[in-house]
Amino acid sequence: MSVCVVWCAAALMLRVLAADAKELTITTIQDEPYAMTKGSQMEGYCIDLISELSKQLGFTYRVQMVKDHRYGAMDANGNWNGMIGEIIRGEADLAVAPLTVTAVREHVVDMTTPFIHTGLSFIMRKSSSSGSSAFSLLSPFSSDMWAGVLVAFLLTALCLFLVGRISPTEWAEPEKDEHSFTLLHSLWYITGALALQGAGPHPKALSGRVVGAIWWLFAVLLLACYFANFHSVLHSEHKHISSFEDLANQDVVDYGTIQSGSSMLFFKNSNNPVYRRLYQHMERKKSYVSSTSEGFRRAQEGNFAFIGEAVSLDLAVARYCTLTRAQEIISMRSYSIAAPLGSPLVKNLTIAILKLSEAGELTHLRDKWWASSCVGTDDHHESEALQSHDLRGLFLLLGLGLAVGLLLALLELLSRARSQAKAGKKSCCSVLTSELNRRFGSRGEVEEPERSEKSKAWSSDASVTRAFFIVAMVMNRF
Repeated sequence: MSVCVVWCAAALMLRVLAADAKELTITTIQDEPYAMTKGSQMEGYCIDLISELSKQLGFTYRVQMVKDHRYGAMDANGNWNGMIGEIIRGEADLAVAPLTVTAVREHVVDMTTPFIHTGLSFIMRKSSSSGSSAFSLLSPFSSDMWAGVLVAFLLTALCLFLVGRISPTEWAEPEKDEHSFTLLHSLWYITGALALQGAGPHPKALSGRVVGAIWWLFAVLLLACYFANFHSVLHSEHKHISSFEDLANQDVVDYGTIQSGSSMLFFKNSNNPVYRRLYQHMERKKSYVSSTSEGFRRAQEGNFAFIGEAVSLDLAVARYCTLTRAQEIISMRSYSIAAPLGSPLVKNLTIAILKLSEAGELTHLRDKWWASSCVGTDDHHESEALQSHDLRGLFLLLGLGLAVGLLLALLELLSRARSQAKAGKKSCCSVLTSELNRRFGSRGEVEEPERSEKSKAWSSDASVTRAFFIVAMVMNRF
């Protein structure tokens, strides 16, 4: 009898030792920052969590990625896919991943105490007009673009002024005629053109008309780009979308969540009319995504709101500064480790997770893997404003037109100089230089010698008059 008891005790001890020595197969899913591959190694929040749990419980393990890249949902035939399916089929001993605890999952697997608490929210791209501003009318163009428009405005005014002075058709006789295209009138003329209004007098010479026409073309295309982008900015304002109800009451921004995930099931089974409308929209538009990374990417591209667990969305906001998360959080939920029904590991894992939480280790892991490092800010503009390089062709066209206008004005003046030189039998260069001096020299300088002679004459006459007056006073005294 005693021998039988010894043999039974020995067999039981060997079984326990064999169980302890068994290498656990742990399934997970590639999802930043929970589990990521780095070369041949794996890292992430869940990988560190498995390591800490193995130290406390003393088990060995190997980690494998879920074959179908799914978390786990029941199909129409009642079969489970994803990590939950691998646990049910005995292909894995544990599933350590951001697995949401749900009632339907609790029926087929055992789940430990949660290691992360979260809820549902959504992220979307930040709007360029997310804050009210007195300068919102300037938002269609960037600061560089506005600076370029100002430089183009001033250069065109200067070019029109020069053409008006150089061209003989615009200013035939500098000594007799008044110059109509002063710098002030040139500024007023192109301002009227920019407002699509005429401001006469208009240029008469071909060179002036070329400059005016190219500025009109520039103004029309510039205004078309401005109003088109202004319309786009107005329709991309997301500052009013701050809740799920706001999301459901609009049709400008599309939205979706992970297909067959717990978030989709929440909207599908909800009796809330707002959440039902959200689910019906996603079903009608088929706006589901296959993974969180795809949801993050579509949200960054704009005009899309990705619905998911707030803890994962916080990671996206920390990584990509172009994204923002809504403040509203619904359907509070938690992430747990899944094990087969009746597994003796669940109790020990629950105690180990509670110890890690009490020691602050879970908080340390959260701070480690959710650290903010806004990457990708250079890949996207801070706003939807047009940049100067977006319209470089338009500026080049304006510059080419101004250059052609100036060249035509010089050719007109050169043609007149040649005609005068031929008639007066003078050098063409001397006539051209004289014409330029007449047009750009001060008319006051031409008249200055005459005025100086008159001044001298007036001063001499005044001196003689004073002398005669003094002599007359002296003679009266005597």
